[in-house]
Amino acid sequence: MPDAPLPPELDAQLDRLVARLPDTIRGDADAIARIRPVALASDFALDLLQRQPDVLAQLLENDAQHGIAAPVLDAGNRSEWPTLLRRYRTACSARLVWRDVHGLDDVDATLAGSTALAEQCLTLALDALEAEFAQRYGRVRDIDGNVVRLVVFGLGKLGGGELNFSSDIDLIYSFATAGESDGARALAAEDYFTRLGQQFAKLLDENTGDGFSHRVDLRLRPFGSAGRIALSFAAMEQYFQHEGRDWERYAWQKARPVAGDIEAGERFLTQLRPFIYRRYLDYGALDGLRQMKAMIAAEVARKELSDDIKRGDGGIREIEFLAQALQLIRGGREPALRDRRLLPTLDALHAHAQIDADTLVLLQRAYRFLRQLENRLQMLRDAQTHRLPADPLDRLRIARGLGYADWDALVATLRDVRASVAQEFDALFAVRSQQRAATADNDLTGYWAALPEGGERAVLETAGFSDSADVDAALRDFARSPSVRDLSDSARTRLDRLMPILLQASAPADRPLQAIRRLLALLHNILRRASYLALLDERPAALARLVDVVTRSAFLAERLAAHPLLLDELLDARDEGPLLQRGEMATACGRALRQSDLEAGLLDLNETRQQLSFRIALATLDGRQSGQDATRQLAWLADAVVDTVLALAMRDLEATHGALPDARFAVIGYGSLGGEELGFGSDLDLVFLYDAPADAQSTGARPLDAQRWAARLGQKIVALLGTVTGGGRLYDVDVRLRPDGGKGLLVSSLASYAEYQRERAWTWEHQALVRARFVAGHDAMAAAFEDVRRDILATPRDPAKLHEDVLSMRRRMRAELDRSAGDRFDLKQGSGGLVDLEFLLQWLVLREGATRPALLAPRATPLLLETAGAEGLLDAGTSADLRAAHATLLELGLGCTLDRRTRIVVETPDLDSARETIRCAADWT
Repeated sequence: MPDAPLPPELDAQLDRLVARLPDTIRGDADAIARIRPVALASDFALDLLQRQPDVLAQLLENDAQHGIAAPVLDAGNRSEWPTLLRRYRTACSARLVWRDVHGLDDVDATLAGSTALAEQCLTLALDALEAEFAQRYGRVRDIDGNVVRLVVFGLGKLGGGELNFSSDIDLIYSFATAGESDGARALAAEDYFTRLGQQFAKLLDENTGDGFSHRVDLRLRPFGSAGRIALSFAAMEQYFQHEGRDWERYAWQKARPVAGDIEAGERFLTQLRPFIYRRYLDYGALDGLRQMKAMIAAEVARKELSDDIKRGDGGIREIEFLAQALQLIRGGREPALRDRRLLPTLDALHAHAQIDADTLVLLQRAYRFLRQLENRLQMLRDAQTHRLPADPLDRLRIARGLGYADWDALVATLRDVRASVAQEFDALFAVRSQQRAATADNDLTGYWAALPEGGERAVLETAGFSDSADVDAALRDFARSPSVRDLSDSARTRLDRLMPILLQASAPADRPLQAIRRLLALLHNILRRASYLALLDERPAALARLVDVVTRSAFLAERLAAHPLLLDELLDARDEGPLLQRGEMATACGRALRQSDLEAGLLDLNETRQQLSFRIALATLDGRQSGQDATRQLAWLADAVVDTVLALAMRDLEATHGALPDARFAVIGYGSLGGEELGFGSDLDLVFLYDAPADAQSTGARPLDAQRWAARLGQKIVALLGTVTGGGRLYDVDVRLRPDGGKGLLVSSLASYAEYQRERAWTWEHQALVRARFVAGHDAMAAAFEDVRRDILATPRDPAKLHEDVLSMRRRMRAELDRSAGDRFDLKQGSGGLVDLEFLLQWLVLREGATRPALLAPRATPLLLETAGAEGLLDAGTSADLRAAHATLLELGLGCTLDRRTRIVVETPDLDSARETIRCAADWT
């Protein structure tokens, strides 16, 4: 109720404050009406308006909407620099009060305004001092003669662009490289910038008759107060590599160059990024933040700071800690989570499914409320305070200034806000012992602790392990292994917490020994990386999901063991939602092209492919999508990978040999890739085509003719797809389906490919062409390839000769490749299996393509069956039955792949029915 009458004692105090203004102002009722709300909120602002009437005039005229003119600091007014800076800072601060009180700026704008004011003062002061130092000592130059400038990093809320009204500013000084000044009184770079930094801090911080410009805190620099004032980038980098502590990672999250050589500062922050954000999931960050919070909580209790809205429970610091923790955990993998600003960070966390919509709204509202209250506490007297006032009149001024009827009403809102923030914070930083108490088995805990020499096997039997002797032996071997013996104390503590939970969760599995062996293989690989142990230790949901997945899928267990970064997928909320579509996969893979380095781009692409294929496999394992959907998504993923690899290869080739003018290139997918039925771990059947003028030569320093240029590109694509990186290998590639097979050229011209298909290709090669599909390359080549393919498949054929060729090839393949035996059936090559169905459809397309062009468009088996039914080649019932049979065989095959079993399965009624359907339709054999 901001318009309600003020209590008499408060009204009287405002009268006394306003009485200090000039008579001309006091006699202006409109001016007084606008000044009284400011006087209610800020003694500081009213005092400034009294001392600088020109500022008051601007505010009354147009709310100083264009800002306050900055002073000029030059050699001619050297003695006035402190006064000019302080008068400018206080004038601008009074403007911020005025605009906040009158609702012209929201809290976001006020924080941004406070930040911009600090940066302007820093720039004014540093520019003036640099000019003075240049006159006295010259300018620092490196060994090549380039000028080296001071870099001023702003940390904390200054770095985050969210500086509160009367905050100190955390600064760190650095410079790009060693050198010496070029003046008559030469100084080494470190000495030069140390003196400059000291003068800079004094100019800003020293308390004079005009107060201060900005309080400067330099204690966050390497080695704190004992460290050197200014360090080179090399010295800083060495410090963080060998001495950097967890709290410094949190501090440098928000670091930003705010004055001096901004460009050099940004380059240094890019170099420092691996120190701040680990490449892999970093749940270990929670421990460091938990310790910092505990220290702050102890300080709050010791100093009785429960009324501190920054450091107390549910205060500003807890919102910041929550956001920073999630940033540190995932920022190494998600660049969008590296924002220095708190509110955009919360938006990014929501966009990446780390907080839900309700939490986002709660935290944003709480943050804005607390920051506005913090500003009003500080605006009152330009004091750096975060504590609620004790004076009754001050309390009433704060409450009424914020629109509350009284102090109690404000405190009630504050209490609710802090309680909600504390609840969210505690949920993230929950004490592990509380999570584990109900789940850890004391007997299993004691058993694990006694290994490798002690421990009773009977404990495993009691827990439900049927193969207790083998499980016991595996666990003892693991406990004796050097990787376990050499663990740090903290990592060993985490492992000791994990193992009883893993044992207890594995006991009920269908094959507990297999589950234990798979889990131990994974643990062996992640023991070297404390962050992965921390993930499982901090997140019981991931631990439970891990046991479930490795128990059911040997394929996924192997992937997790080989690539622990996939542990993130066990916690990713996106895994439960819709999977990426073709375009989204292309976008995800295409991010690798942002890397200028080929090796880095290939690593990014490998990791993206691992994550997306793992996500597809999880959805398939959980039954959240069909096998047909999975194989189609895997083909889309392969398309995106090949397209990105083509771009990487092209970029690398052109860097050496230049571009090939008017050239077009295409990658054609055959087999399961072309048919969009790719399995987990399948290789890619690829054929490369190009088209270019006969006399074309590349434009680089080492030019190549068209054939050699295209051949080099094809070779590079194959090599990149098969290159082993830290993220694995993309795909094995089979190029034997090219014209003339292993004897032919790796890359064919479009004309020679068309000629080969028309004149020399075998019938089985035309069968393979049925599933062939343009995968990547120039769009014009996609159309050109389609024309060639359509012409070949639509060629009239002798039905008897076609039947003989197809049947002969199928019989030969079955004789050589069918591994069915007894009651075990080969899903792919057996009679009534997937290949029989493929051959049936290929035979129909080659026989009828000349008169039924609709058959030439689809590649995937379900679509071919649907088209054959629509064309009357199969009756509707047979077409539907064959689609169902295909789905059955596909599901069985994927199930085998996911558990690393051969695709030779025991016959069942459903399998027999599917086989019989295919055999009846393929009775032409």
